[in-house]
Amino acid sequence: MSLDVTAVPASPAGAGRYVLELASALGRRPDMDLTLIARRGDGARWPEAAGERATVDAAAPPARPLRLAWEQLAMPGRLLGLGVDVHHAPHYTMPERARLPVVVTVHDCTFFDHPEWHERSKVLLFRRAIRVAARKAAVVVCVSETTARHLQSVARVAGQIVVAPHGVDRRRFAPAPDPDDDARLRQVGVDPGRPYVLFVGTVEPRKDVASLVNAFAQVADTDRDPVLVIAGARGWKEDAVDAALQAASRHRSRIVATGYVPDDCVPALLRRAAVAAYPSLAEGYGLPALEALACGTPLVTTAGTAMAELAGDAALLVAPRDPPALAGAIARVLEAGPDDAEARSRRLRGLAIAAGRTWEESAARHVAAYRAALGA
Repeated sequence: MSLDVTAVPASPAGAGRYVLELASALGRRPDMDLTLIARRGDGARWPEAAGERATVDAAAPPARPLRLAWEQLAMPGRLLGLGVDVHHAPHYTMPERARLPVVVTVHDCTFFDHPEWHERSKVLLFRRAIRVAARKAAVVVCVSETTARHLQSVARVAGQIVVAPHGVDRRRFAPAPDPDDDARLRQVGVDPGRPYVLFVGTVEPRKDVASLVNAFAQVADTDRDPVLVIAGARGWKEDAVDAALQAASRHRSRIVATGYVPDDCVPALLRRAAVAAYPSLAEGYGLPALEALACGTPLVTTAGTAMAELAGDAALLVAPRDPPALAGAIARVLEAGPDDAEARSRRLRGLAIAAGRTWEESAARHVAAYRAALGA
């Protein structure tokens, strides 16, 4: 089978991290004959990521517009020449004239009901791509039940839907401290000696970082200890976050915006956090929430979302866009401390959830999707 890795950036996050981890897990399976379709000039990293048994075909143009055109015009013939029997398109779009079964991953469908959360060009591209996948893909992979339900509400899906949740690398994301944790925190400007509330992710509209800043300001008004750490690159449409930071200027010295965080610093940030706060309004899955659970970190996230589906009662759930409720949940965790009986119980439930969410299990569900596509 072939896996399209052409959209994975040099520093992957979100969907890029999913493709990278999936390629690695598939490459470890003895029953897989894996071919990776990569960009020109990007082939060297994939044997290390997916193993030496994987074949790498680095033929796609590097520039995104040309790559999308290449997917439609050149990829169908190239797949036939490579002799693969099923193709996985893991990021919404698919070669529409492919002469073999195609599996497509749909991560989320907020392009339909919340276009304001996305750049206009992406809304137009991914709305069309999702509709095409619903009509033409032999199997559609959804990363959560929440996404599967949402997809069925916006499109009629002709093929089978397979839910394949993400996994977590428990060798990296684990509660046990690493001797380098303090150094890694300092590397991104975080004082390891102070308790902190942590957000991990790209700062963009649907993450609702503005509500978190407002909530932290309320907590900081009465608690002089904690710091807020916003660990992630700036995305786009940041006016609401900037306005919240201005409104919280009395506590500005206690808000640390790290910018992009290297991969090896993320586990240290999570396991040393007093609270992981992930107030996103909607996600296809919400991988940072799972990574927090795997580190045994108290998690506060949004009710009615894929994160709530994932975490259940292992997290404190709050209504979306409700800074007072978010502040109350954060304060509750900070006041209780790690030795509180309820906190310990949530931590154990979170660790149990994370133990069942491996990339090997995710890969197994994808392989089931490939086999279903071949039989369609």
